[in-house]
Amino acid sequence: MDVSDPEDPFSEMDPQACPTAEAMDVVGTEWRMNVLHDLQNGEMRFNELKEATGASSRTLSQTLDALMDAGLVDRRMEEASPVATYYSLTEKGEALGPVFDELDAWAREWVDPDEVEG
Repeated sequence: MDVSDPEDPFSEMDPQACPTAEAMDVVGTEWRMNVLHDLQNGEMRFNELKEATGASSRTLSQTLDALMDAGLVDRRMEEASPVATYYSLTEKGEALGPVFDELDAWAREWVDPDEVEG
């Protein structure tokens, strides 16, 4: 992933120099954060995740693929008719629970929703 941005003096930083930057590279997109957060409550079907996140099918599919590649999400398929696909967090993904709790607490104290671009 090319993170260089001529307007951002920090964009040329080596992500290996900071483990937090490397972690954000794995989980830091809006869609990945939303999916990981929603799966903290337990296993969900694709359409449940789609509704919960507001992502398009394509975006959600790509996001889930990336999270599975990172070892954060598992997929389970039931061979019923119709086929049902379920997603859940791996142990590695579940370990992000306290991180989300702390980030949520920080955001409630320090992030003004009126100042957030969106």
